Amino acid sequence: MSENITKISEVKSLRDMIHFGAAEFEKASLYYGHGTDNALDEAANLAFFALETAPDYSDEKLDLSLSKDEISSVNALFKQRIESRQPAAYLTHEAWFAGLPFYVNDNVLVPRSPIAELIGDLFQPWVDPEKVNRILDLCTGSGCIAIACAYAFPEAEVDAADISKDALDVTERNKAKHQLEKRLNIIESDLFSNLQGRCYDLIVSNPPYVDAEDMANLPDEYRHEPELGLAAGDNGLDLVIPMLRDAKHHLNPGGVIIVEVGNSEEALAELFPEVPFMWLNFEYGGDGVFMLDANEVEKHHDIFAAAAEKIQ
Repeated sequence: MSENITKISEVKSLRDMIHFGAAEFEKASLYYGHGTDNALDEAANLAFFALETAPDYSDEKLDLSLSKDEISSVNALFKQRIESRQPAAYLTHEAWFAGLPFYVNDNVLVPRSPIAELIGDLFQPWVDPEKVNRILDLCTGSGCIAIACAYAFPEAEVDAADISKDALDVTERNKAKHQLEKRLNIIESDLFSNLQGRCYDLIVSNPPYVDAEDMANLPDEYRHEPELGLAAGDNGLDLVIPMLRDAKHHLNPGGVIIVEVGNSEEALAELFPEVPFMWLNFEYGGDGVFMLDANEVEKHHDIFAAAAEKIQ
């Protein structure tokens, strides 16, 4: 049985190779969370990549015999994953989000936001898709949210903004990959600082939101990601608070802002108990994503502004 293979010399088939890799990953106590959540899927993804073949989990494919060179090629990638502790996506330079492929490197976070599920649902019932003409992806990173939104709303104009020039180089590459030259605007901006006069029907953001305690305890895999895309102060809200303060000036009437804050959900709710954040539920897993409409953003602007002053 391939599940019991523990030596590379015993590997004959692709199935054997994947189970061998999974066993090695478990032995090395790797951490998952950048596209997969277990050793077997991680090994399978890397094996298919090393063999330059599309993922195919049919018995016919898995039982194919591998040559010595193919075994060596896959094993080399397995060893690189173990020794470097880099997320698999940084080794393959490819990640999938909302059913779409994206180029990634260590200048951007590996795409993994549950916001993908919202995009697939066209953000309904929170927005009327027919009334969405302008979309902003704030703190865009690889551009995955912006580009997925451009596919979901083919008539809308989409802006992708980020403070990191290195991250925006990746966004540019993905913009070209998906042939969105005419509909995706890439803007270097510290939150809304370079977006004066631009207003949107939908603002979506997966900003840095990791608090100081969680940053200190991150697994090795996460330490390969840019700290700029993760760290957000003592309570994880150093970017979200000024974002909420300034959103008033960038939401069209009837517009909404949807933001992922992950583990900082509790801190945000405690800081603003009077704000009716709509915390969204996900069929396929994920939490810590809220929605506010333009009216609520306007209504609570003063308390957002007061809180922002304290962190500046």
